[in-house]
Amino acid sequence: MAQLAVNVDHIATLRQARGTRYPEPVAAAIAAETAGADGIVVHLREDRRHINERDVRLIKQVVQSKLILEMAASSEMLGIAMDIKPDCVTLVPEKREELTTEGGLDLITHQDQIREAVVNLKNSGIATSIFIDPDLEQIKIAHKIDTDMIEIHTGAFCDARTASRKQKEFIRIVNAAKMGVKLKLEVNAGHGICYNTIKAFKGLDEISEFSIGHSIVSRALFTGMEQAVRDMKQLIVAL
Repeated sequence: MAQLAVNVDHIATLRQARGTRYPEPVAAAIAAETAGADGIVVHLREDRRHINERDVRLIKQVVQSKLILEMAASSEMLGIAMDIKPDCVTLVPEKREELTTEGGLDLITHQDQIREAVVNLKNSGIATSIFIDPDLEQIKIAHKIDTDMIEIHTGAFCDARTASRKQKEFIRIVNAAKMGVKLKLEVNAGHGICYNTIKAFKGLDEISEFSIGHSIVSRALFTGMEQAVRDMKQLIVAL
């Protein structure tokens, strides 16, 4: 059965909107785990638009499952990761002007930089994942770089407006997941997945973990964090 890693970034987004000390992403992480989350995800961005180092350090102290730190492969972020030592680092692309992560890392262009980051993280005892588009060539390079896992970017599928486009994008995800498993990589998936789109993954047993944040936090506004996580967890169990 696939696991659920809950991203609590947008709890911090709401906090930063008013510059207050609440809502508390640490409390959200505890609530998510209480409801059955298998891991907690935070993205520490260069501009600290939501999560900050204090959040990462505190969540690392309280998390009972695992902490997954999303970050750019910059020297600053590598230093922070090797100091805090999350259970896993997911390397992601990052641009200041983007609203959210817009796509996977381009390993064809940045292969050497990402390989160096993977080596440094693994030498520090931190598992590594690379966030990439469902592209077979990118997955082959991820394997060549010797990462532990990949996270397939599912945004194009989740955001597709037509049935034909959705089908095309989902086929890409299926092929990417199968390629990843064939290369003995752990395959995760995330970005844009909601309570409706998660149902499309039924039977795709190659996916080990789903990383989901925005839709869970959005539902939590009406149901509470624990119920929102339970609802998503039940849908994943049924896949």
